[in-house]
Amino acid sequence: MAAGLLLDTDLLIDYLREEPKAVAYLEGITERACVSAITVGELYAGVREGQERVALDAFVRGFEVLPLDREAGQRGGLIRRDYGRSHGVGLADALLAATALVHDLHFATLNRKHFPMLNNVIVPYQKTS
Repeated sequence: MAAGLLLDTDLLIDYLREEPKAVAYLEGITERACVSAITVGELYAGVREGQERVALDAFVRGFEVLPLDREAGQRGGLIRRDYGRSHGVGLADALLAATALVHDLHFATLNRKHFPMLNNVIVPYQKTS
């Protein structure tokens, strides 16, 4: 039984952009909500200095950040090997999946197709074009 939730970067970006569906979902979470160090890196890769950076610093401090350890690295590498060509799974997504598996967490994302190796995937809403 999964003991919490690992949030994918796409949900957090939507929240930071004040997408109403993302805001409602994230603010309604009642279970343990975590992010991966990989997600933190992805968020900071796109941040602008100044107020946006200050806001992101505060936002990230609100989550338990799970490190990438040896077990998650090994599992992530194997996931990438096994699903990279067949499903287009990149290394970052493979490492996120491995982190969810290692910590026995559900995984919340908007992109189910990148995570065929996970059974505990939640897609909280669909993006509208």
